[in-house]
Amino acid sequence: MISRRRFLTTAAAAGLAALPGCRRLEHLGLPITVLRPGMEAGHALRAGAPRPTPQREIRTGVAILGSGIAGLSAAWRLAKEGHDDFLLVEGPEPFGNAAAGRFDSPSGLLAFPRGAHYLPLPSRESTPVRELLHELRVIEADPFGPRPRFSEDALVHAPDERLYFAGAWRDGLLPTTHVGTEEAAQHRRFLAETARLTQAKGADGRRAFCVPLALSSADPAFRRLDSTTFRAWLAAEGYTSPSLHAYLDYVCRDEYGATPDKVSAWAGLHYFASRGGQAANAADGSLLTWPDGLAFLARGLAARVAPARQLAGHALAVGEDKQGVNILCATADGPVHIRARRAICAMPLHVAAHVVTNIRDYGFDPAAHLPPQAPWLVASLLLEGFPPEPTDAPLAWDNVIAGSRGLGWVVATHQLIRAARPAHTVFTAYRALADQSPQDARTWLATAPTEALFELAADELRSHYGPLELWHRTRAVEITLRGHGMAVPACGSLANPGLAALREADGRLLFAHSDLSGYSVFEEAAWWGDRAGRKVLG
Repeated sequence: MISRRRFLTTAAAAGLAALPGCRRLEHLGLPITVLRPGMEAGHALRAGAPRPTPQREIRTGVAILGSGIAGLSAAWRLAKEGHDDFLLVEGPEPFGNAAAGRFDSPSGLLAFPRGAHYLPLPSRESTPVRELLHELRVIEADPFGPRPRFSEDALVHAPDERLYFAGAWRDGLLPTTHVGTEEAAQHRRFLAETARLTQAKGADGRRAFCVPLALSSADPAFRRLDSTTFRAWLAAEGYTSPSLHAYLDYVCRDEYGATPDKVSAWAGLHYFASRGGQAANAADGSLLTWPDGLAFLARGLAARVAPARQLAGHALAVGEDKQGVNILCATADGPVHIRARRAICAMPLHVAAHVVTNIRDYGFDPAAHLPPQAPWLVASLLLEGFPPEPTDAPLAWDNVIAGSRGLGWVVATHQLIRAARPAHTVFTAYRALADQSPQDARTWLATAPTEALFELAADELRSHYGPLELWHRTRAVEITLRGHGMAVPACGSLANPGLAALREADGRLLFAHSDLSGYSVFEEAAWWGDRAGRKVLG
């Protein structure tokens, strides 16, 4: 196999049901919370809601708009270099796709991810990420060497991944030893090709596929892969194995929120050939995770920014004049006018398109240059005890059903290896709504009743464990809806002139977000945030 990586009490139930957005599913007796981060604010921007009159003014040297990983990384870089004349405006959802939640269970607080839940071993080129991990003691030694030493608490421990295939659980996510000879040969051929591409360099001396994307080779011999879909490339190369196609469908949904016929061949191969991170104390291709996913890293970044440099609110309008940047910001205390000499727009581009009044002056036309945006649903279930598992295939950190339209589930308590198995756990299920158009999926997410959201969220868990077993153990549910969860690297993404223009902006207004790379991962967001911070520092 090939590895990739009844209520508790009436009072407790009443407390959960009182949470904002929480309601009871009476037919199951479950309290369920549905979160729609940024949806109300985003729809108001899109509808052109009247802009309020600011009640006060704040002056700052640099305004950082958004506290996802890019905005946090920019603030971290400024603070680290002693530049304290800045203000981080958190946005409607602090931490963005790296946000997390908590269940208050009889076993104590149980954290879980509301979005991104793991980080691959960082490539040697991902220097800001390695610097941060060393600062947070996730990297214990040799942070910029070929094989750093990582904290055992962060490395995903075994069993890390398993796949339900042909009626049984198998180790890893690609069932090479459980398919026919011809299929297995195609598996090996594909993996050999991606291994070759991991080492390949273009005529410019750069690696063909790299994280961050900005450091990848511009050699046309590789960039031409951006003009065809991943599925078309697989067909042209003679890959017909159903199990390989099912695996690659899962990979594209999981990494990009879209199917291989919507993702470029360059992006499909980039997933396998780009990182190449290694460790002194872990196998190549190992992953890092925490109970609440990448919120651990987001908290580490935020903790290095003084509270006085952070503002709870979100930008409604951004404009420029000869003196600097003017920002209208909504806060709990009323609208505020922020006057800054420079600003870093660390918002998703579909938001920036409505907020930055002169964004076209930077060479970015939202109608032509905005990457497709994939809708997502993330559901976490608080369980009392664990469902039964086969003795020869114990529960893994990541659990995937072969051929499913979902993306399986991760176990929030998996890393808690220094204590006895907890009495309660959290299973977090992921689903990219990739089987309909993004607009249709967003409409459904915005209008679907709670019962329908719940049915989709719990579909894989219910079908695998059986409804009686699962509902016997489930004590509460939280569902997070992300209508614009991530950018999709469709064909032509590498040649997108609008993204290229925003990446090079170096005036009063700078841009920093993983959208600038055309796809959404931690390392890309950190790269652009750090780069924007360094531009400010000069």
